[in-house]
Amino acid sequence: MESHRKRKVVYNDPGHAHFLTFSCQQRLPLLSKDRPRQWVVHALQDAREKLDFLIWGYVVMPEHVHLLICPRRREYKMGHIEAAIKRPVSARAKQFLIETEATDWLRRLTVREGDEAAFRFWLPGGGYDENIWNERPIPEILDYIHMNPVRRGLVEHPIDWAWSSARFWAGDRGVPLLMDPIDV
Repeated sequence: MESHRKRKVVYNDPGHAHFLTFSCQQRLPLLSKDRPRQWVVHALQDAREKLDFLIWGYVVMPEHVHLLICPRRREYKMGHIEAAIKRPVSARAKQFLIETEATDWLRRLTVREGDEAAFRFWLPGGGYDENIWNERPIPEILDYIHMNPVRRGLVEHPIDWAWSSARFWAGDRGVPLLMDPIDV
């Protein structure tokens, strides 16, 4: 039987930024509390240091994350960057659920893959990845990212949402994650 699943095409082009979206398993609001949001921020910081990419924008929503990043290395693989961000969050979530004996959540986030069972914090696959290669869309993408919590009715203004880069770009440096300069 032929699969009708769309194949994700990824371009690892030097100098291109990437607008990424990762969604939680079953689109559940697994990022609705500060603890898992902080896991995402830590994973972003660690991955940025290890894999040498710039972070220009982000928002952590209850069931997904948007990022605008730019790899600095001439050769890179977005799959490695995505894994370096997503895997630690998944591992911390699983460990937290084990430690707190949240067996219902563990069961809900465990899926069968053939004969194996796998814990899934994120939807499988790489999520959404759009190459950004010219200067014009960067402010538009940042505005889209920062307006997510406003569109959802979570806050009135983008800077009211602590878990995004909106406050940083408004001049606040007491934020969970500092952004890198945008040099296009």
